[in-house]
Amino acid sequence: MKTLLILALCSVAVICVTSGAATGPQPADDKPADEGLFVEREQASTVVRQKRNAGQLSLTQLESLREVCEANMACEHMMDTNGIIAAYTAYYGPIPY
Repeated sequence: MKTLLILALCSVAVICVTSGAATGPQPADDKPADEGLFVEREQASTVVRQKRNAGQLSLTQLESLREVCEANMACEHMMDTNGIIAAYTAYYGPIPY
């Protein structure tokens, strides 16, 4: 009984999908298809987050990096000798913010 119900639902779905395709392609407008792909530089800069330099990290961000690095003894030692940015990058990869 369940198989019959699933088969009926699948056939209804196929009919709905194919009936939309049977109407043919929609008439094209005079506008180019990729009109919305390009934006102005100012608009893009508000959407895309710029990568920050290590010197621009806030104290809170530096403290969170320090807390992560303190859990690893080797990272903590490197943090004391080379700095938090170098230690975090060496052991955990690029800074996430």
